[in-house]
Amino acid sequence: MNAQSVITATGSPIVPFTGGWRLEHTYARLPAGFFASVSPTPVSSPRLVLLNRPLAEELGLDPTVLAQSESAAWFAGNVLSPGAFPIAQAYSGHQYGNFVRLGDGRAILLGEQITPRGERFDIQLKGPGPTPYSRRGDGRAALGPMLREYIISEAMHALGIPTTRSLAVAATREPVFRETTLPGAILTRTAASHLRVGTVEWAASTGEIENLRSLADYTLQRHYPELTKVEQPYVALLEAVLQRQAALIARWQHVGFVHGVMNTDNMALSGETIDYGPCAFMDAYHPATVFSSIDHHGRYAYANQPKIAHWNISRLASAMLPLLHTNEEEAVAVANGVLKSFPEIFRTHWLAGLRAKLGLFYEEPGDIELAENLFTIMQEQGADFTNTFRDLSGEVMTNIELAAHAEFRAWHTRWQERLGRQLQNRDEARALMRRHNPAFIPRNHKVEEALAAATSHGDLSELEKLLDVIAQPFAYDRQLPDFSTPPAPDAPVYRTFCGT
Repeated sequence: MNAQSVITATGSPIVPFTGGWRLEHTYARLPAGFFASVSPTPVSSPRLVLLNRPLAEELGLDPTVLAQSESAAWFAGNVLSPGAFPIAQAYSGHQYGNFVRLGDGRAILLGEQITPRGERFDIQLKGPGPTPYSRRGDGRAALGPMLREYIISEAMHALGIPTTRSLAVAATREPVFRETTLPGAILTRTAASHLRVGTVEWAASTGEIENLRSLADYTLQRHYPELTKVEQPYVALLEAVLQRQAALIARWQHVGFVHGVMNTDNMALSGETIDYGPCAFMDAYHPATVFSSIDHHGRYAYANQPKIAHWNISRLASAMLPLLHTNEEEAVAVANGVLKSFPEIFRTHWLAGLRAKLGLFYEEPGDIELAENLFTIMQEQGADFTNTFRDLSGEVMTNIELAAHAEFRAWHTRWQERLGRQLQNRDEARALMRRHNPAFIPRNHKVEEALAAATSHGDLSELEKLLDVIAQPFAYDRQLPDFSTPPAPDAPVYRTFCGT
């Protein structure tokens, strides 16, 4: 299938459409081993389920054109947009600590859309059929996980957290066989790029330093062009990725987000959140919270995310050693010098965010103790993470048991005294808190309700309501108890699956 194909899987011609596509292919200029050319496998009768109109407009696309029924053929990969050059990207990764060679087993990159502002975003189909990296997999995706990625990635975007985004979901109307038979779907994902720590690990594993250098140069040009002229650009690249990841993970912690599968192939060099598999937001606060059904030992638990990010960056540093210095011992010393900065950089971002969540405009020595005391009380009382900070932002405690708890009352008094030492008044502090404490998150039970209705009955009404709510996470004036109430205390323990 070439870029101008206008024949469907059934052999019927369709009217081609452009919709504003301006695709380029800078990644495909890397050495051939970095990717494999592959076309999507057509499906018989695709149907467009969701289209992200605001995102389409940001990309310079015409949502009116993309919303036409014919566009389902593009979003399913049956027809390629003008200028598309489909490839699957190669990468490796440490999965639960074990190194494996991977690659896009169920994803195909169509190209890089150039927006009206001159920005560059990858356009990728997820679930369009097998690739050379599928490892005997079918390369397909189920409707539920693709809708789930759409929901969670849009929630993260609305929260202001760097993330890949979902442009569209198309149902394939073909079954996907996992533990059970599921309806198939294809997600169109956008990203600043799909360059990963695992991509660098793959380049290093070839043993060809020019592969590694080509990738590092490309990453610098694509994401850190200001560093290309510094004295040691590859050291600066390692530092920059570390800094972005430290800031990103701090943002996750601030909203109770648990990624669930922080393998090195799921860490983007751009600093975006990528690959929404067994992820979820905490309800009751507990640092050991795990949602993934296969994370039996809590490797990727909420409290472990910062140190796992640090570990992943150390794998990046290890892969980059040949670029950091010609002498191996010196390269290791340079890498360690960069890596040791992670805890303090993360802590700085984490504390800054916590102060904002507590309405604190400047630093005092006891701030970390104040925050940690609150978390201890929340854990002991099983308090809801989001609603506790939401209540503090409004100074009306809906959790009566927590409000009546002696330790919380003592903490609240200390917090009020801390606020009183600021030049800013309480209204200004409350406004700061409401900018950093969401009133709404995609509650796990609401996500599951929406997915069940969509996948079992074709009913998108619950999903559309949820998307409307999470698009305005800081809308304190909206009274929507159905979307802010945690699940019942006796609800089953929530478990998620990667959806592969």
